[in-house]
Amino acid sequence: MNRGRTISLSLPPFTRWVKRLILVYAGIYLLMAVMEVASPFAHEWVRFYLGLIPKLVMHGMVWQLITYSFLHFTLLHFLFNALALWMFGSQLESDWGSKRFVEFYFFCTVAAALTTVAVSYMHVPGLSPATTTIGASGGIYGLLVAFGVLYGESEIMMFPLPFLIKAKYFIWGIVFLTLVGAVQEIGGVNNFAHLGGLLFGYLYLKFLPRKGLMFATSERYFNARNEYYRWKRRRAAKKFEVYMSKHDRKVEFDEHGNYIPPEDGPRKGNGGSKSGWVN
Repeated sequence: MNRGRTISLSLPPFTRWVKRLILVYAGIYLLMAVMEVASPFAHEWVRFYLGLIPKLVMHGMVWQLITYSFLHFTLLHFLFNALALWMFGSQLESDWGSKRFVEFYFFCTVAAALTTVAVSYMHVPGLSPATTTIGASGGIYGLLVAFGVLYGESEIMMFPLPFLIKAKYFIWGIVFLTLVGAVQEIGGVNNFAHLGGLLFGYLYLKFLPRKGLMFATSERYFNARNEYYRWKRRRAAKKFEVYMSKHDRKVEFDEHGNYIPPEDGPRKGNGGSKSGWVN
């Protein structure tokens, strides 16, 4: 990982999933814009079923935890998220690889949605479980905090402004503004979605393995499965010991359930094997 270098935000590379996400967001935004003119009812229906409405999520519409991120309110809203995804996501995908990048992005997206749902039920003035939240900002803010943590000493050229700023100061400035917005209720529940993306993005980086959440989950699954099989083998060995002892034959197994051949025993005529088993 290269640290301490200057990164220009003007023309970053388009990596595979960054490009795909931006194209999908653009296509859906265009479709929604056409729908708003051609069929306002269909436009509102899509926003109702695919946007994030906490009370509907609590009644089983859990797909909204992801689908809300594919909708945007205005052209400026879409352009800001697409630009941030391009500028910060491309570097992360280049270093992490596509699999971990996509996992991290949607982890932050879902975490931001769950934060929004939780906060909407805290009876905060101005916030309601019926409020609709849309936009990719939850995942975007997760990318921002990841960039600030991993490339904090890198200098960013704030194109078109003619000055450089370290990435960590730029990112934590955004965090500060988001906190102020949440406290002052500027933008309502959306600021809490941003905070959710920031917080859980940071926790992901600090506490999950470098290979990602899916790797950690699969490792725990296989460890639990193997421990279960070892327990079954030990249990079967115990039962077999009891069975053989009732028939005046002694067998021994180790703590893992593996058979321990007797050290001494009658020599067999077909090779003198000490084991009581015939190969």
